[in-house]
Amino acid sequence: MLRIEAIARELNDEGLAVAVYDYETGVTWSRHGHRWFHAASTIKVAVLFALFGAADAGRLALDSRLHVHNHFHSLVDGPTFSVSAERDTDQAVHESIGETMTIGDLARRMIVRSSNLATNLLLDFIGIQAAQQTLAEHGITGVELIRGVEDDKAFEASHNNRVTANGLVTLFRAIHEGRGLSADSSQRMMEILFAQEFRSGIPAGIPPDVRARARIANKTGEISVAAHDAGMVFLPNRQPYVVAVLTELDPAAGHKRMERVARVSSIVYESLVDTKGEWA
Repeated sequence: MLRIEAIARELNDEGLAVAVYDYETGVTWSRHGHRWFHAASTIKVAVLFALFGAADAGRLALDSRLHVHNHFHSLVDGPTFSVSAERDTDQAVHESIGETMTIGDLARRMIVRSSNLATNLLLDFIGIQAAQQTLAEHGITGVELIRGVEDDKAFEASHNNRVTANGLVTLFRAIHEGRGLSADSSQRMMEILFAQEFRSGIPAGIPPDVRARARIANKTGEISVAAHDAGMVFLPNRQPYVVAVLTELDPAAGHKRMERVARVSSIVYESLVDTKGEWA
């Protein structure tokens, strides 16, 4: 899309990646779709997929209860680390430390409220290698899950979860289409993603009157130098489309960083619903 290239020039040559798949028209398009980015919280969608994959395989039950703790082993050698309550976007899991929560509730809070503590509890339970194997078995490429979140020692050693725009589109398509998963698991994952509370990226790019009648399943991810969003947009009277927008930006951009993601979302929307949209 030519207008996306114009926005890209406002950033830098490699600072914006976009991938799109439209179920209505079969259009597939990407800009730097294979370029790796720090995943930030978009990696939580991969954890969700691995979790439901394990449930379908009979390795866990979503109504089982986990003990809530806050100490985890780093990917690199050293003492255990904990998730900062001040930096976490969901306090409910922290308030349950010492008690138990169901796996299903933790999965929901990991996505809907982007709980870092819930993410690490689930990864600690299913195991990194098992999660990686589930992703590989279901053909999910372009998504590299290697550690929990807030593992600062691993971050300092440049060991990070990574994603590509194409990889996130593939992941959302796998969830929607239920590739290798039960229909119930596919539906439950989509319902969790539909309940997402952080809507300043892809959803904000949809006109308000349309957004009020649409269903959007998305997952944002923000760290100091990155602002991402990926998801599926279900509009009235048409098949859905999948879009992933990954950006690397100046930390000084502050809260306005997601505005650029929303602008790209708006261009994608206009290009798909307007026959005059420009694809390049």
